[in-house]
Amino acid sequence: MNAEIRFDEHGLVPCVMQDARTGEVLTLAYMNEEALERTRESGEVHLWSRSRGELWRKGETSGNTMRLTALRYDCDEDALLALVEPAGPACHTGERTCFYRGDMDAQVGEALPALERTIAGRRAAADSGRAGDSYTAELLADPPRIGEKVREEAEEVTRAAAEESDERLAEEGADVLYHLAVLLASRGLSLADAQGVLNDRRR
Repeated sequence: MNAEIRFDEHGLVPCVMQDARTGEVLTLAYMNEEALERTRESGEVHLWSRSRGELWRKGETSGNTMRLTALRYDCDEDALLALVEPAGPACHTGERTCFYRGDMDAQVGEALPALERTIAGRRAAADSGRAGDSYTAELLADPPRIGEKVREEAEEVTRAAAEESDERLAEEGADVLYHLAVLLASRGLSLADAQGVLNDRRR
């Protein structure tokens, strides 16, 4: 791959890091040839710091490493995309992503990752004895009920498909996705685990 990448006049190439499980863009940084080689060899993201003028491993001091799952490059061969599994916040400020400012209106593709983070937070609170009185916390405290709710919502979405408007079908579909996400979380799984099965079936 290195031979095909077009590094700029400073020997650098921009690299976008994207969460492999959720699709969220986490940060943008730069690699030189050595950083690219070390990233590919180690399976952990290495970068070139333009401010310090040195090679560094992402998360070297913070512990917020990024495990590489795939590395892609664009049609002009002058930009990289690293699909990663982050071990913590990507941003030095402690934010999950460096792109946390600007127009922050919720986008459709952000709905499920945000939902799963909320569910994970409710589950962590319950595990530490700090469960609140939210509907999600109630479900997590009663696993059989979650399965019943998934069955109930599946029946409602099929009824909506047969008898109701497109808007109602979308609403019932959202209910199915929510309850399915809670059910998976109750077993320590996520929607990404189900998506992984779908990917395997495409092969």
